[in-house]
Amino acid sequence: MKFQLLKESKDCKARIGEITTLHGKVNTPVFMPVGTQATVKCMTPEELKSIGAEIILGNAYHLYLRPGANIIQKASGLHQFMHWDRPILSDSGGYQIFSLGALRKITDEGVRFQSHIDGSYHFFTPEQVTEFQLILGSDIIMALDECAPYPCEYDQAKEAKERTTRWAKRCKEKIQEAEGREQRDDSALFGIVQGNFYKDLRGQSVEELVNLDFDGYAVGGLSVGEPKELLLEVLEYTTPQLPENKPKYLMGVGPPEDILNAVELGVDMFDCVMPTRHARTGQVFTLQGPLVIRNAPCADDFSPIDSECGCYTCQNYSRAYIRHLIHSDEILGVRLTTIHNLYFFIDLMKKIREAILKDRFLEFKKEFMEKRSCP
Repeated sequence: MKFQLLKESKDCKARIGEITTLHGKVNTPVFMPVGTQATVKCMTPEELKSIGAEIILGNAYHLYLRPGANIIQKASGLHQFMHWDRPILSDSGGYQIFSLGALRKITDEGVRFQSHIDGSYHFFTPEQVTEFQLILGSDIIMALDECAPYPCEYDQAKEAKERTTRWAKRCKEKIQEAEGREQRDDSALFGIVQGNFYKDLRGQSVEELVNLDFDGYAVGGLSVGEPKELLLEVLEYTTPQLPENKPKYLMGVGPPEDILNAVELGVDMFDCVMPTRHARTGQVFTLQGPLVIRNAPCADDFSPIDSECGCYTCQNYSRAYIRHLIHSDEILGVRLTTIHNLYFFIDLMKKIREAILKDRFLEFKKEFMEKRSCP
């Protein structure tokens, strides 16, 4: 993987870059649709390409449980298995393990957990998770990390941060052992910054990971129930400490206003289930703000979801028709809202890149926020 910085904003840290992988190039800032179980829900790969998706995300935890390493290895990797020939980033599963709560036990060696599917017991080590992602053939592999909860006492946050660093080192060593293997030649490894909401711990985590020299760096442990102002505060003192010549990835944060704030601070990569999850409940994104299309006011509204949107859904279907489909439990309704929501996020990133290129990012952000009545 190569990362090239192409343009920096004159009035903030916003920047345009290009990530080059074996499976193609990715323009940054970028939003990555989440394909947790080898599919972006409701979407075919061809539809993802048609709306401009350049990279998608898979999840090691879910894919390990099913279909498992054996099946994916027989399929010659995740790209072949899911019919996607563009880049894939795979999450190590640290956040999913964190979400299991009482179903998991974390030690320095790794994580023992029960499957949420059938209750069977499994054990993840940093080495095993890295090896599995190599089997997936991911273009970008995430190191295994420990995500501490919010709120969290200082000692617990420190322990999780220190364990994350030790695990990151072991992931790096596993990657180095694989040098010369075909999968290793194709895969980059990102470290994940932890430290909860303690400034000194975040700084220590950055320093420790940068010393290990990863191909990119993610800010993890956010969007775990904290208020927005705290999320932004962590980004404001964490992001500037990360190397300028490496991609910066904010994990799991999706609200458009949060993305704009993070881009202003120099973040390059984003992912979130919000576009697809909201779509399945009849919630859509518009330039004027969120809209619950299943609600009564849309019953006889024959305008598109967003009159300024160029997606397939908005060019062909009305709010009234989509509401009818959703209330009738027709699959097409959810497919149309998913197409629109993903297009909204991918198009937003395109507009962000254009604004940075023209040195008007802060002006674009102000106009966007005002239209949505954001503070």
